[in-house]
This record gives sequence, C-alpha cells and structure tokens, in this order.
Amino acid sequence: MPRDGDGKYETPPASELQRLLWVKPGTSGHLDEVRPGIYIGDMYAAKDKHMLQSLNITFVLNAAHGKFNVNTGASYYRDTKITYHGVEAFDMPSFDLSPFFYSAAKFIKSAMSTPGGKVLVHCAMGLSRSSSLVLAYLMIHEDMTLVEAIKAVAQHRNICPNSGFLEQLRELDKKLHYQSTAL
Repeated sequence: MPRDGDGKYETPPASELQRLLWVKPGTSGHLDEVRPGIYIGDMYAAKDKHMLQSLNITFVLNAAHGKFNVNTGASYYRDTKITYHGVEAFDMPSFDLSPFFYSAAKFIKSAMSTPGGKVLVHCAMGLSRSSSLVLAYLMIHEDMTLVEAIKAVAQHRNICPNSGFLEQLRELDKKLHYQSTAL
C-alpha cells in the first residue's frame, strides 16, 4: 500500500493503478467469482438464467441497464428468485459513474447480508462498469483502499475500469481515506 513519508496511505496515480489490473493469467470467462458470493460477468452470463440458477445467484446488478445497453430488467428475471437492480451507465470516460457508487454498494451489501445471497454484477463485457461498482463496494463496505480492492478483484478476473471511472474511484478513495483519518 503506497505510503508517504509519514507512513500514511496516499491514493496512487492512475498510471500506477493500471499496472495492478491485468494480473490474472489467461482469458476472462463470462463470469468469475471475485469475492465469496460476488461475481463479475458479461451480458452472456446475465442472460443465462439457467447458469445463474445453477450457481444460486439471487441478485443481479446490471451496470449496463437500458435499451441501448444490456436490456434485461426485473421483468427478464420474473420467473426466477432473482432480485434485480439496474444502473444505466455508459462505458465512456466522460460518464459520471460516481453517483451510483453508494446505491450499487448498498445493493451488493444487501445481497451479501441475505442468507445464501450471491450477486452477479455485470455490464456488457464485465471489464469496466461492473468492476468499477464492485471496487466501490469493497471500498465503501469492506473498508479497502482502492489498491487493496483492485488487488482483491484482479487476482480472480481481469478488469479494466476506463480512465474516467478510475479517476472517480481515486476520488472516492481520497474521500474515504480522508474520512477515516479525520475521525
């Protein structure tokens, strides 16, 4: 964990964070369990209800909700026991994903608080939007720094938040770190 001269944590620059992202050898599958009960996946995983049920996934967070993205929605899962939450986000550096960090983290936390709860967080490819929301969850609810969160997820799945999302996560990291040192 990066420390300054006083031994305090400092959010590293984006260039340093990007070196931590692609550490898992091989290719990413349609979904990977990145933490116990938390899966990151792509649109194919999200649309495979049989596979989701076989993995006992009970919550789906779609980070690419909407008709121009991965158009599933609560009605798509109505014949399952899956609780759905959609975030209409676009995978472009100019898109502000940060307003969704806390609501997505709350949804993931509710999945983790449900006995036997498992959550799939997905977008189109399972690389940028979905991983950004999982990283935010780990920072907000599991008290990880951004570096710790990236390392925890990247050992199970290759992830690649776009440059804008990475900057927004850096700002969240600074805010959360400032709050913890100000207490």
